[in-house]
Amino acid sequence: MQTMPAHAAHHDDREIETLEEFDATVSARGTLAGHRVQAVDLTDRTRELLTTETAGAVFLGCAMREEAAAKIRTDGALVFPPVPDLPFDPYRGHVYSPDELFESLADGYEATPDAQAYAWFQRTKADGDIHASMLRAVHDDSVSDALDELLSSARVVGVMGGHAMARGTQEYAGAARLGRELARAGFTVATGGGPGAMEAANLGAHAAPFGDEMLTESLELLSKAPHFTPSITQWATAAFEIRARWPHGGRSVGIPTWFYGHEPPNAFASHIAKYFANATREDGLLARCNAGVVFLPGAAGTVQEIFDNATPNYYESRGEPTPMVLVNRAHWTEKLPAWPLLQSLARGRSMEARIALVERIEEAPEALKRLGG
Repeated sequence: MQTMPAHAAHHDDREIETLEEFDATVSARGTLAGHRVQAVDLTDRTRELLTTETAGAVFLGCAMREEAAAKIRTDGALVFPPVPDLPFDPYRGHVYSPDELFESLADGYEATPDAQAYAWFQRTKADGDIHASMLRAVHDDSVSDALDELLSSARVVGVMGGHAMARGTQEYAGAARLGRELARAGFTVATGGGPGAMEAANLGAHAAPFGDEMLTESLELLSKAPHFTPSITQWATAAFEIRARWPHGGRSVGIPTWFYGHEPPNAFASHIAKYFANATREDGLLARCNAGVVFLPGAAGTVQEIFDNATPNYYESRGEPTPMVLVNRAHWTEKLPAWPLLQSLARGRSMEARIALVERIEEAPEALKRLGG
């Protein structure tokens, strides 16, 4: 049912992202020449570093003893040392997990790495410091690399929609059932990783392996903390209680941004690729939805995503157009008439056969299947 491949099955075999991979490479190949070692703590591998060839290797943010660093520099390796006092690792080899971003939630959301990274971003984004902007860029590039490895053979369907959709509403329940149905059909659900419609779709994917009553109970429990305001701590704690009660749920991806720092990531995406640069995040999210995108009612952000997705489909710049399903006729024809414009754009082009407007969220999976051919 879940198609997301195990991590690292497809990454470049010169990339070393864990201590286990480091040890295996040293014992199997006897050399680290030309390898890329990413965010691995090598403090206890001094002997290996001193006795192994490392010419042309690159060490990104790996803690190590000074004598080891001096020796591998002499070998001709490039060493990018860890950056002290940062609330995030710019060289990270994997995407985030909810537990990692929300660590210390028991002490309040402000204590979490997620909140601290946002606070750092707020402090540094306007000061024009080349070092801070470089660290953000390196971090975002590392996250993109990790996301590509994670999704390398997955069939990804995006679910886009507003953050304002509250827990406890019909709409939220519908978005959750959509996420569950897509996950059960073998798709990897990808969302913008935030609250509202995004959280609901990730929750649905988490619910996929369980009996239907699990989602009914979860929706009921979550309705007690309907929104991330006034308390992100209460909102997130409710989600972690459900994850503790039903662990090992279905896998899905959330792709949020610290650019919208007032909006926390949701805890139901099993993998979170969080970015500093919203443009990188938006483009990366849509580019990875290779099996289509469902657009639930939303406001400016969702309208932007519709046309960010329509442009490469129009020009076929990423190959064949991918399916686009808009949900809720009145919303997309009267309230925010994106559908007539999308139809006009598509007319006479191959993307015309890949767009649909449906009334009810329950019709979206069938429409995706139809448009996907």
